[in-house]
Amino acid sequence: MTDASELTIRPATEADLPAVVAMLADDPLGATRESPDDLTPYLTALKHLSEDPNQHVVVAVRADRVVGTLQLTIVRGLSRRAATRSIIEGVRVHADERGSGLGTLLIEWAVEQSRAEGCALVQLTSDATRTDAHRFYERLGFTASHVGFKLSL
Repeated sequence: MTDASELTIRPATEADLPAVVAMLADDPLGATRESPDDLTPYLTALKHLSEDPNQHVVVAVRADRVVGTLQLTIVRGLSRRAATRSIIEGVRVHADERGSGLGTLLIEWAVEQSRAEGCALVQLTSDATRTDAHRFYERLGFTASHVGFKLSL
């Protein structure tokens, strides 16, 4: 089990991008849609995200090594009596750390950050093929309450 005292969760920096993109690409789905050899679009995106107070791209670091990441987006809305919600995306744990409890610590951080931001709801999506991830999220209290749709542009 991961020792939380050894771990730091902090905003991602440009220097973290190679490790973050490598984790995004390190699975069958990510391997087809990520480009670790060209960080240019990721650098541009991180710059924009870093300037937006409603975006939190974070990394989990242990012993000066990036071992996890996620993006938390705060969304203000009108539905649910004008509730603020958060969306968790891009959750990745380095292959060497899977099963250690690090993913739980990252999600717990995101939920606590969401509370601090005044969110009434935390939501996320997970590709239909990621059955292990679905069990993980359900174990943490998330429910599969909706059907998600995408439209590629």
